[in-house]
Amino acid sequence: MSAIEKGVFPIVQKNGKTVYRSSVTFRRKHISLGSYPSCEAAHAAYLEAVRLLRGEHSLFSAGYPADAALPFEKWVVLLNFRDNGMYFPTPIYIRSRFFYYYYAQDLILKFDTDDLFYYASHKIMKRGGHYFAADFGMQVNILNRYGIKNYAVRGRDYDFKNGDPTDFRRENLIVRNRYHGVSIQEKPEGISYKTRIHVKGSFVVGTYASMEEAAIAYNKAIDVLKKNGCTKNYAPNYLEQITAGEYADIYTRLQISPKLYRLTFPNNQ
Repeated sequence: MSAIEKGVFPIVQKNGKTVYRSSVTFRRKHISLGSYPSCEAAHAAYLEAVRLLRGEHSLFSAGYPADAALPFEKWVVLLNFRDNGMYFPTPIYIRSRFFYYYYAQDLILKFDTDDLFYYASHKIMKRGGHYFAADFGMQVNILNRYGIKNYAVRGRDYDFKNGDPTDFRRENLIVRNRYHGVSIQEKPEGISYKTRIHVKGSFVVGTYASMEEAAIAYNKAIDVLKKNGCTKNYAPNYLEQITAGEYADIYTRLQISPKLYRLTFPNNQ
C-alpha cells in the first residue's frame, strides 16, 4: 500500500469498494484522520490537519468553519495535542485547572482535571436528557461518578451551584440525595424522607426522620423481599459515613411496612 497523495492511502474493502484513509504525523505521533470516499477529500483533510498543527487556527477565536474538511471532534483532538502536548481520542481541550469536553460545537461540558483520564478514554453520549459513558459494555450515567443516583431529579436530588448544567466540576455540584429509593418530603411542619421500592409497582416502605434511616430502610426492604423469594437484582445503598455498629442498630429498630413481609413470589418474580 502506497500513498497516492501525501497523507492519503487507498484501501480496498471486502465488497471491492475503495476508500481513502488520511493520516498525519506530528511530534513523532501517527494520527489517523479518518476514511473518505475520494482521494480529494482525504487529501483536503490531511492539508487541513497540517495547517491546524502548524498553529494557523485557534478553536476559541475563529471557530469551526462550515466548509471544514475534518469533523469537529478531530479539530478539538488536534488542537489539544498541538497546544497541550497530550493526544486523546475524545474531544477534550485542557485548560489550566479544568478541561472542556466538546460534546458538540454548541454544547461544551466542563470537568475537573481529576476526571481527565476517565473521559480521555470514555466517549460521552446523551439520551433522555442524561449524559452517559460507555463503560465495560454498559451505558453508565456520568452523574454516578459524583454520588448522584440514576435518574435523579435536578433541584430535588442534586443541583449546580452556579446554575450551569454543563459544569460538572465537583465544587459546582450540590448533592442533596445520593440514595436509591429515597425521596425528600418538604412540608410546612418540616422535612421527612420517604422510601419506596419497585416491586409489583411502586411500594411505600415507610417515612423516616433522616435520609440515612430512609436509605437503610430501603436495604431492609431488599432483604425482606429476597427472603420471600424475590429474585430481582436491587442495588443496595452504601452508607460510608456510619460505622457497622451504628448501621446494625438503625437496621434493627427501623420499622418498614408490614405489607412487605406478606409479599410472596411463587414464580421467583
